[in-house]
Amino acid sequence: MNNISNFYKNKKVLITGVTGFKGAWLAKWLLLIGANVYGLGLSKKKKKNLFYQLNLEKKIYLKFIDIRDIKKLTSYINKIKPSIVFHFASQTLIYDSYKFPQQTFDINCMGSLNILEITRKSKFIKSLIITTSDKCYESKKGSKGFKEIDRLGGVDPYSASKVSVEVMLRAYQKSFFEKKRVGASSVRSGNVIGGGDWSAKRLIPDCITSLRKGKTIFLRNPNFNRPWQFVLEPLRGYLILAKEQFKNPKKYSSAWNFGTKRNTVTNVKTIVKHLVNFWGTGKIKIGKNIFYEQMNLQLNIDKAKKILKWIPTYNIKHSIKLTVEWYKRVTIKKEDPTKVTEDQIKKYMHDSKIN
Repeated sequence: MNNISNFYKNKKVLITGVTGFKGAWLAKWLLLIGANVYGLGLSKKKKKNLFYQLNLEKKIYLKFIDIRDIKKLTSYINKIKPSIVFHFASQTLIYDSYKFPQQTFDINCMGSLNILEITRKSKFIKSLIITTSDKCYESKKGSKGFKEIDRLGGVDPYSASKVSVEVMLRAYQKSFFEKKRVGASSVRSGNVIGGGDWSAKRLIPDCITSLRKGKTIFLRNPNFNRPWQFVLEPLRGYLILAKEQFKNPKKYSSAWNFGTKRNTVTNVKTIVKHLVNFWGTGKIKIGKNIFYEQMNLQLNIDKAKKILKWIPTYNIKHSIKLTVEWYKRVTIKKEDPTKVTEDQIKKYMHDSKIN
């Protein structure tokens, strides 16, 4: 299962939301292992965007389409005929989901439904990965890890929209994809961190911005626990899963957690202390949160460990170290972002014993 390079070489792979943080890292990784990468994006804003820092618009087949536009989406996908689709495009921030709830449901639900419908009608898509969220589970008071079979639920617009996507995907799996022998799975990841994330209202980018400007870091939820993980960890899981369900859709098509090792959830304050320590300077102050968020989140990854032989490679401290290293090399030492990103992908592949 660790040999992904041979499988993806010359495969046509489509990434929706390719201009986003995870989309850019995955596109770069797929290019390194020889895939033919196609990407759908929405924003052409190049300022502080990892996708453009890596010059990926010149290296992949990029198209700007709103995933809610079924006509344009169908036309494009039928034209390029990808055999593998990673559906990342969505409204990803809880903060924005409270400000724009209808838009959040519209983008996350209708966009995903369009991808499912196009996959149902296509003869060329053999493997589909849809990203949802670790926040799609019904809240628990304790910190016990969520299993894939646990009850889904969401009391905020973002979480509820992701639950809706899970339900839609299951319906398409059972009603259509099993008969077509199409592999289709949902993937639920922890809070990913890594270099090149410039999104507002996210912990690491906000902290890096404050550190670079010499400003105090304000934390709204210092004691909230999250399954923080280096961005390449879940992406490796997605790549392995897409490969395996391509070959054996009946066995692998389902919901999958890609989180951290058991009992390794870390609270926000500890994360930021590590960040400040690796940066070398910085001040922290506790602020006030005005939105509901689950206090404890932990994903049980036993299924992925047992069936996919996937297990996290880096602990949280090393993940933060690599993240800070990326920002320091790019923003302070002025190194080429492409080289820094490639270095980290190649090192990760070596450390994870994948080829």
